[in-house]
Amino acid sequence: MSIEEFFELSAGKWFSHRTSHHLAFKQSESGKSDIVIEMLAADHPEVIKLCEQYEIDPKRASCGARVTWNGTMEWDEQDHKGSTVLVPVPNEDNPNEGKLLREMGYAEKMPVAGSYKIGDDEALTLITEYETMWSEERLWFASPNLRMRVGVLKRFGGFSMASFTSEIRMGGTASAKASEATNSASS
Repeated sequence: MSIEEFFELSAGKWFSHRTSHHLAFKQSESGKSDIVIEMLAADHPEVIKLCEQYEIDPKRASCGARVTWNGTMEWDEQDHKGSTVLVPVPNEDNPNEGKLLREMGYAEKMPVAGSYKIGDDEALTLITEYETMWSEERLWFASPNLRMRVGVLKRFGGFSMASFTSEIRMGGTASAKASEATNSASS
């Protein structure tokens, strides 16, 4: 599966349920979100703008996605809402690896570029280094309408959080090409 196919398969409306384990506090919490993922063409103005922000030739971008979320976490009463644009920029010698440009990071609310890799098992691994922390997240499809992810967040020399998330497609459909790729992987 290519990064473009992974993004295409991810397009749609999802219900997300996350369980996070805060290792320093020896506590866990759960959260729920509605997530909408919209595909953006490689020549979309937001994709071009993000590439230029990182001083990367926009012609190297393979596609883009706008991710919007609205959720709640167990420990706090505030809503967690936001939106970001993601742009994968494949390595020229190996398109299954590259940079992932983000308009806004997950762990710190600032623009950040990380790296991605699509493995032989068709799982997407994202590694992002922030100023004060490092995160690794692995995403895969159990079926075209069920996406899983696990993540770890490390700061100040030790792991501080681990999470597991299941996401169920609630609307929109995966492209036929991406669905075929997932179905052949599970065979």
